[in-house]
Amino acid sequence: MSLKLNKKINSLISQNLIIKGIIYVNIIFFALSLLISGKKINITLNPFAMLSPSIESIILLGGSGTVPINHYHQWWSLISANWLHGSILHILFNMTALLQIAPLIAREYGGGRMFIIYTISGISGFLLSYFAGVKLTIGASGAICGLIGSALYYGKSRGGVFGKAVFKQTSTWIFCLIVFGLIIPNINNWGHGGGLVSGMFLGWLLGYNEKKKEQIVHKFFSIFCIIGSFMILIWAIASVFA
Repeated sequence: MSLKLNKKINSLISQNLIIKGIIYVNIIFFALSLLISGKKINITLNPFAMLSPSIESIILLGGSGTVPINHYHQWWSLISANWLHGSILHILFNMTALLQIAPLIAREYGGGRMFIIYTISGISGFLLSYFAGVKLTIGASGAICGLIGSALYYGKSRGGVFGKAVFKQTSTWIFCLIVFGLIIPNINNWGHGGGLVSGMFLGWLLGYNEKKKEQIVHKFFSIFCIIGSFMILIWAIASVFA
């Protein structure tokens, strides 16, 4: 591969660009879901439902679950649902969590591998949710749980003072996720669990920088994930106005 092409790929999957891109796209699609909802936006004092888009807009933009997949044959929603959120609190919580965990994964695995983990963990979470019979589900939490899972593997595998600290911190996050999942209504624990297990497996499969430097196959597959996600999101927008 030429040096010029390598530089272009590296700039596309740079850590800061990947993280900022994920956040910006999530915000754009949340705003778009509210815009499409129009007067059907749920305006309430309930913090868990404040500024919720309509069910119709969620399905149109690619919410996942048994209803979109079985009734509308939207298998592509396994990817698009990763970029949708159900309320202002939902997206704020997920993007805050992303900012906490993503820099560590991007630094230790590289931006390319981080996006691979993010994408496939999201798909895994929604796929498990589908087989578990979840009717409609959205959100980046499955993908973020995948990043947490890869951090858990990294901490355990690396060991030492830093590795043990990472393992302890991520274990605490997982414990909190389990508790929140049990006490807060409408949390998709199947999505969280599927993303978490997928992230641990991908952390082992792809390796991290201290064990294996980011290779060209990782970079190309991450570009494939970026382009694939982009095309599906464009398809989702186009389907709204079709």
